[in-house]
Amino acid sequence: MLTGYSQFGEMLSMGDIIFRLFVAVFIGAIIGIDREIKNRPAGMRTHVLVGVGAAVIAIIEHQTISYVLGLNASGIINVSAGRITSTVVSGVGFLGAGTIVMADRKISGLTTAASLWCMACIGLASGYGFASIALAAGIIVLIVLRLLQRIVHVHTLKKLEVKFVHRMETLTFLNEQFAKMGVKILDVDFHAENRPEGNLYTNLYTLSMSSHTRYVDIIATLSEYENISAVRTRNI
Repeated sequence: MLTGYSQFGEMLSMGDIIFRLFVAVFIGAIIGIDREIKNRPAGMRTHVLVGVGAAVIAIIEHQTISYVLGLNASGIINVSAGRITSTVVSGVGFLGAGTIVMADRKISGLTTAASLWCMACIGLASGYGFASIALAAGIIVLIVLRLLQRIVHVHTLKKLEVKFVHRMETLTFLNEQFAKMGVKILDVDFHAENRPEGNLYTNLYTLSMSSHTRYVDIIATLSEYENISAVRTRNI
Protein backbone atom coordinates (compact mmCIF):
# COMPACT_ATOMS: atom_id res chain seq x y z
CA MET A 1 0.00 0.00 0.00
CA LEU A 2 2.06 2.92 -1.34
CA THR A 3 -0.47 5.72 -1.33
CA GLY A 4 -2.71 4.81 1.55
CA TYR A 5 -2.34 5.23 5.28
CA SER A 6 -0.90 2.32 7.24
CA GLN A 7 -2.40 1.91 10.69
CA PHE A 8 -0.03 1.73 13.63
CA GLY A 9 0.76 -1.88 14.27
CA GLU A 10 1.72 -2.53 10.64
CA MET A 11 5.39 -2.18 9.80
CA LEU A 12 6.06 -0.22 6.63
CA SER A 13 7.56 -1.91 3.62
CA MET A 14 10.57 -0.39 1.86
CA GLY A 15 8.23 0.67 -0.95
CA ASP A 16 6.08 2.61 1.52
CA ILE A 17 9.14 4.32 3.01
CA ILE A 18 10.59 5.29 -0.38
CA PHE A 19 7.25 6.66 -1.56
CA ARG A 20 6.79 8.80 1.54
CA LEU A 21 10.30 10.18 1.29
CA PHE A 22 9.78 10.89 -2.40
CA VAL A 23 6.65 12.94 -1.66
CA ALA A 24 8.64 15.03 0.84
CA VAL A 25 11.49 15.51 -1.66
CA PHE A 26 9.11 16.45 -4.48
CA ILE A 27 7.16 19.06 -2.50
CA GLY A 28 10.29 20.45 -0.83
CA ALA A 29 12.01 20.88 -4.19
CA ILE A 30 9.09 22.80 -5.71
CA ILE A 31 8.72 25.14 -2.73
CA GLY A 32 12.48 25.56 -2.45
CA ILE A 33 12.84 26.46 -6.14
CA ASP A 34 10.34 29.29 -5.63
CA ARG A 35 12.45 30.64 -2.75
CA GLU A 36 15.65 30.24 -4.77
CA ILE A 37 14.23 32.11 -7.76
CA LYS A 38 13.55 35.05 -5.42
CA ASN A 39 17.08 34.86 -3.97
CA ARG A 40 15.93 33.97 -0.48
CA PRO A 41 18.36 32.58 2.13
CA ALA A 42 16.89 29.05 2.17
CA GLY A 43 16.50 27.49 -1.27
CA MET A 44 15.73 24.13 -2.82
CA ARG A 45 18.28 22.03 -0.93
CA THR A 46 17.31 23.47 2.45
CA HIS A 47 13.59 22.84 1.92
CA VAL A 48 14.21 19.32 0.62
CA LEU A 49 16.41 18.47 3.59
CA VAL A 50 13.87 19.85 6.08
CA GLY A 51 11.08 17.87 4.42
CA VAL A 52 13.10 14.64 4.26
CA GLY A 53 14.30 15.02 7.85
CA ALA A 54 10.77 15.55 9.13
CA ALA A 55 9.54 12.58 7.07
CA VAL A 56 12.30 10.38 8.47
CA ILE A 57 11.33 11.31 12.04
CA ALA A 58 7.68 10.50 11.31
CA ILE A 59 8.62 7.17 9.72
CA ILE A 60 10.87 6.28 12.64
CA GLU A 61 8.08 7.02 15.11
CA HIS A 62 5.62 5.02 13.02
CA GLN A 63 7.95 2.03 12.83
CA THR A 64 8.84 2.24 16.51
CA ILE A 65 5.22 2.35 17.64
CA SER A 66 4.30 -0.44 15.23
CA TYR A 67 7.12 -2.58 16.60
CA VAL A 68 6.11 -1.92 20.21
CA LEU A 69 2.48 -2.69 19.47
CA GLY A 70 3.59 -5.92 17.87
CA LEU A 71 5.26 -6.90 21.14
CA ASN A 72 2.30 -5.72 23.19
CA ALA A 73 0.30 -8.92 22.92
CA SER A 74 -0.87 -8.72 26.52
CA GLY A 75 -1.97 -5.07 26.20
CA ILE A 76 0.13 -3.94 29.16
CA ILE A 77 2.39 -1.49 27.31
CA ASN A 78 0.99 2.00 26.66
CA VAL A 79 2.15 3.82 23.53
CA SER A 80 2.05 7.61 23.11
CA ALA A 81 2.07 8.75 19.49
CA GLY A 82 3.39 12.16 18.47
CA ARG A 83 6.02 12.80 21.11
CA ILE A 84 8.97 12.60 18.71
CA THR A 85 7.33 14.42 15.81
CA SER A 86 6.11 17.25 18.02
CA THR A 87 9.73 18.24 18.62
CA VAL A 88 10.20 18.72 14.87
CA VAL A 89 7.55 21.44 14.69
CA SER A 90 9.24 23.45 17.44
CA GLY A 91 12.81 22.47 16.61
CA VAL A 92 12.67 23.65 13.00
CA GLY A 93 12.00 27.13 14.37
CA PHE A 94 15.71 27.46 15.13
CA LEU A 95 16.51 26.84 11.46
CA GLY A 96 13.85 29.33 10.38
CA ALA A 97 15.25 31.94 12.75
CA GLY A 98 18.53 31.78 10.86
CA THR A 99 16.83 33.04 7.70
CA ILE A 100 15.39 36.12 9.41
CA VAL A 101 17.58 39.18 8.98
CA MET A 102 17.10 42.66 10.44
CA ALA A 103 18.95 45.55 8.80
CA ASP A 104 18.20 49.27 8.96
CA ARG A 105 15.10 48.51 11.03
CA LYS A 106 13.74 46.32 8.24
CA ILE A 107 13.02 42.63 8.77
CA SER A 108 13.38 40.16 5.92
CA GLY A 109 13.22 36.38 5.72
CA LEU A 110 9.97 35.87 7.63
CA THR A 111 8.23 34.26 4.65
CA THR A 112 11.13 31.88 4.07
CA ALA A 113 11.14 30.94 7.76
CA ALA A 114 7.40 30.25 7.55
CA SER A 115 7.85 28.14 4.41
CA LEU A 116 10.50 26.06 6.19
CA TRP A 117 8.15 25.49 9.12
CA CYS A 118 5.36 24.48 6.72
CA MET A 119 7.77 22.18 4.89
CA ALA A 120 8.55 20.42 8.17
CA CYS A 121 4.83 19.89 8.74
CA ILE A 122 4.43 18.63 5.18
CA GLY A 123 7.34 16.25 5.73
CA LEU A 124 5.66 14.89 8.85
CA ALA A 125 2.41 14.35 6.93
CA SER A 126 4.32 12.56 4.19
CA GLY A 127 6.24 10.43 6.68
CA TYR A 128 3.04 9.31 8.37
CA GLY A 129 1.57 8.34 5.01
CA PHE A 130 -0.86 11.19 4.53
CA ALA A 131 0.27 11.83 0.96
CA SER A 132 -2.94 13.62 -0.01
CA ILE A 133 -2.61 16.01 2.94
CA ALA A 134 1.05 16.65 2.10
CA LEU A 135 0.29 17.35 -1.56
CA ALA A 136 -2.70 19.59 -0.72
CA ALA A 137 -0.61 21.54 1.79
CA GLY A 138 2.22 21.87 -0.74
CA ILE A 139 -0.16 23.31 -3.32
CA ILE A 140 -1.54 25.79 -0.78
CA VAL A 141 1.97 26.91 0.19
CA LEU A 142 2.88 27.45 -3.47
CA ILE A 143 -0.31 29.43 -4.07
CA VAL A 144 0.52 31.65 -1.08
CA LEU A 145 4.12 32.17 -2.23
CA ARG A 146 3.43 32.71 -5.93
CA LEU A 147 -0.12 33.96 -6.41
CA LEU A 148 -1.59 35.43 -3.23
CA GLN A 149 0.20 38.76 -3.53
CA ARG A 150 -1.09 39.10 -7.11
CA ILE A 151 -4.67 38.30 -6.14
CA VAL A 152 -4.83 40.35 -2.93
CA HIS A 153 -3.37 43.80 -3.51
CA VAL A 154 -1.95 45.32 -0.34
CA HIS A 155 -0.91 48.97 -0.42
CA THR A 156 2.16 49.71 1.65
CA LEU A 157 3.33 53.02 3.10
CA LYS A 158 6.84 54.25 2.34
CA LYS A 159 8.86 57.34 3.18
CA LEU A 160 10.97 58.88 0.45
CA GLU A 161 13.30 61.88 0.74
CA VAL A 162 14.07 63.80 -2.43
CA LYS A 163 16.60 66.66 -2.71
CA PHE A 164 16.31 68.80 -5.82
CA VAL A 165 16.72 72.21 -7.50
CA HIS A 166 14.45 74.18 -9.87
CA ARG A 167 11.38 73.70 -7.74
CA MET A 168 8.44 74.10 -10.14
CA GLU A 169 9.97 72.08 -12.96
CA THR A 170 11.04 69.25 -10.66
CA LEU A 171 7.74 69.10 -8.77
CA THR A 172 5.91 68.68 -12.06
CA PHE A 173 8.25 65.83 -12.97
CA LEU A 174 7.82 64.16 -9.57
CA ASN A 175 4.03 64.34 -9.67
CA GLU A 176 3.97 62.93 -13.19
CA GLN A 177 6.26 60.03 -12.29
CA PHE A 178 4.33 59.13 -9.15
CA ALA A 179 1.06 59.15 -11.12
CA LYS A 180 2.60 57.03 -13.88
CA MET A 181 3.80 54.42 -11.37
CA GLY A 182 0.50 54.32 -9.51
CA VAL A 183 1.96 55.86 -6.36
CA LYS A 184 -0.32 57.98 -4.20
CA ILE A 185 1.14 60.90 -2.22
CA LEU A 186 -0.36 60.93 1.27
CA ASP A 187 1.76 63.66 2.82
CA VAL A 188 4.72 65.94 2.02
CA ASP A 189 7.13 67.66 4.42
CA PHE A 190 8.93 70.54 2.73
CA HIS A 191 12.29 72.17 3.44
CA ALA A 192 14.32 74.79 1.53
CA GLU A 193 18.00 75.64 1.95
CA ASN A 194 19.35 78.96 0.66
CA ARG A 195 22.58 78.66 -1.31
CA PRO A 196 24.51 81.12 -3.50
CA GLU A 197 24.10 78.89 -6.55
CA GLY A 198 20.37 78.46 -5.94
CA ASN A 199 17.96 77.01 -3.41
CA LEU A 200 18.18 73.32 -2.51
CA TYR A 201 14.76 71.84 -1.79
CA THR A 202 14.02 68.73 0.26
CA ASN A 203 10.68 66.95 0.10
CA LEU A 204 9.90 64.09 2.47
CA TYR A 205 7.05 62.11 0.90
CA THR A 206 4.75 59.61 2.56
CA LEU A 207 3.73 57.32 -0.28
CA SER A 208 1.07 54.64 -0.68
CA MET A 209 2.30 51.97 -3.10
CA SER A 210 0.56 48.98 -4.65
CA SER A 211 2.17 45.55 -4.54
CA HIS A 212 3.01 45.89 -8.25
CA THR A 213 5.22 48.94 -7.67
CA ARG A 214 8.81 48.32 -6.67
CA TYR A 215 10.61 50.78 -4.43
CA VAL A 216 13.85 50.30 -6.33
CA ASP A 217 12.19 51.30 -9.63
CA ILE A 218 10.96 54.59 -8.14
CA ILE A 219 14.40 55.45 -6.78
CA ALA A 220 16.14 54.52 -10.04
CA THR A 221 13.77 56.64 -12.13
CA LEU A 222 13.96 59.71 -9.91
CA SER A 223 17.74 59.57 -9.45
CA GLU A 224 18.26 59.80 -13.23
CA TYR A 225 16.56 63.22 -13.41
CA GLU A 226 19.15 65.98 -13.67
CA ASN A 227 17.46 68.36 -11.20
CA ILE A 228 17.39 65.72 -8.43
CA SER A 229 20.62 65.52 -6.43
CA ALA A 230 19.67 62.80 -3.93
CA VAL A 231 16.96 60.22 -3.32
CA ARG A 232 16.85 58.04 -0.22
CA THR A 233 14.43 55.99 1.81
CA ARG A 234 13.38 56.95 5.32
CA ASN A 235 11.80 54.95 8.13
CA ILE A 236 8.08 55.33 8.71
